[in-house]
Amino acid sequence: MTTQRLNNPNNSANNPDSAAAQEGFSWRIFGPGILMATAAIGGSHLISSTQAGALYGWQLAIMIILANLFKYPFFRFATDYVYDTGESLIAGYAKRSKAYLWVYFILSMLSAVISTGAVSLIAAVILGFMLPASVGLSTITLALIVTAVCWVFLIAGHYKLLDGVTKWIMIALTTATVAAVIIAAGKPTVMAVDFVAASPWNLATLGFIVALMGWMPAPLEFAAITSMWTSAKRKSDNTTKRQGLLDFNLGYSISAILALFFLALGVFVQYGSGQEIQIAGGAYIDQLISMYTNTIGEWSRLLVAFVAFMCMFGTTITCADGYGRANAECWRLLKGQDEINKKQIAFWTTYAIGGGLIIITFFTGQLGTMLKFAMISAFLSAPIFGWLNYSLVKSHQKLSAGMNALSIAGLIFLASFALLFLANLAGLFG
Repeated sequence: MTTQRLNNPNNSANNPDSAAAQEGFSWRIFGPGILMATAAIGGSHLISSTQAGALYGWQLAIMIILANLFKYPFFRFATDYVYDTGESLIAGYAKRSKAYLWVYFILSMLSAVISTGAVSLIAAVILGFMLPASVGLSTITLALIVTAVCWVFLIAGHYKLLDGVTKWIMIALTTATVAAVIIAAGKPTVMAVDFVAASPWNLATLGFIVALMGWMPAPLEFAAITSMWTSAKRKSDNTTKRQGLLDFNLGYSISAILALFFLALGVFVQYGSGQEIQIAGGAYIDQLISMYTNTIGEWSRLLVAFVAFMCMFGTTITCADGYGRANAECWRLLKGQDEINKKQIAFWTTYAIGGGLIIITFFTGQLGTMLKFAMISAFLSAPIFGWLNYSLVKSHQKLSAGMNALSIAGLIFLASFALLFLANLAGLFG
């Protein structure tokens, strides 16, 4: 699955500095892809994937694999486009057509508050789990604290410091998850005598499946956000397309594989145990942390909760920063300005965080309801973002037969499920 590079000065073949940078391996090439993976490992992994394993065993593993497979080209195009043209996907939308830019901008404004609100609510619920009951703070109050701290970090410019810390937190969460799965696989839960396996292949479960795929591995508008990070990385470190694709593919693969590990955790620890699986997100956090403590040991309860909280806290900041910069870039292009104004970034970052808090208040802090709403919204908009990226990149370069076929199959897959869900929601199937 490769694409052919445009013949332009940005290519390593025509750029001696770029060609030199390609020689040898260096950890400096990693950035945007790993950052995207950090943002991706949120509600879709911690909650939806583990719930899928706990409720349906291995049956929904195929949907996780298909979602990652069919979204791959549309995320991959972000890296391709930056290295082939020297600009972000958002700048490409503006050149292609103002209509493209407006479509992305409107959907991004909606996604910014929904996604940022959802991940900050998960962080708030985990924080509430960590605090003593005597503290007595409501979920909405905790969400206000989380979002306020995130806003201060971003506006004060301390994001780079936290970014370095959260990467180590992500490593800790990954290590704990892999260890828990390996230990649990060695002593899987004994099936309850009266256990009857449930099938997810019915219309009643369609909403759960669509929500599972909505943020798998991340909302598709994150492709354009990743392209902005990639553009900045390319300019600052003079990375080549080969290095950029290595970074992207590594980050994407880590996210996809970890989703299956979280599914496995649900399978080995809860599936068939007879334990009632809490669908409500807030109540499920306790069960999620218990999955780790049941395998690693009770001593790890607060440590795992802290790691999970820091993971979601970092994801909240990444979302707010990404959406803030993407919307500021859209506004710059619509206004015809040469550079992004820092005040505009601050405004749109505040919009994402403040709007997310309003959404949380609207849902009265109900994590399960809001998370499902956010994931389903992300999936329904995915075909639109996928088409924007496909049509833009295809107009600039000749896609290989394999990438073109996968892109078309991906659009059909995403659009078909979205239409099926909407038809079922409208009661067309009785």
